[in-house]
Amino acid sequence: IIKDGKRFYTPLLFAMIAIGSADILFALDSIPAVFGLTSEPYIVFTANAFALLGLRHLYFLLSGLLLRLKYLGLGLSVILGWIGVKLAIHALHKNELPFINGGEHVDWLPEISTELSLGVILGTITVATVASLIATREKKNAKAE
Repeated sequence: IIKDGKRFYTPLLFAMIAIGSADILFALDSIPAVFGLTSEPYIVFTANAFALLGLRHLYFLLSGLLLRLKYLGLGLSVILGWIGVKLAIHALHKNELPFINGGEHVDWLPEISTELSLGVILGTITVATVASLIATREKKNAKAE
C-alpha cells in the first residue's frame, strides 16, 4: 500500500511471501518422490515444474476432498509409505554404504517396477474413495431411518 508517497508493508504481504515460500518448498520436497518412480532427469524436472504451477490449487482441492472422503487421508498415508519403501529398496540396490551389507549391493530385495507402483497408487486411491463413499452412504441411510 502506498500512502502519501510512502510504501507500507501490510500483513497480507508477509502472508503471501509465506504461502509462496511454502509452495516452492513443497514442490522441491516432491523431488525424492518422483525419483521413487523414475530416474529420468527430464521427467523429474517437468513433473516439478508442473507441481510449482498447480500445487496451491491442489491444496484447496485436497482440503475439500478430505472433508468429503473419510478415508482419503489414510489412503494418502499408505501411498507415501509405499513411495518411501520403494525409495529405500532402490537405495539398497545401489548401496555403497560400508555399514549396510558391507558396502555391497543388496540383491535379494525385489525390484519394484513403475507399473506396480502406479497400480498400487491407483488401487489405493480407488479403495479409499469407494470406502469413503460407502461409509458416507451408510451414514446418510442411518440418519434417514
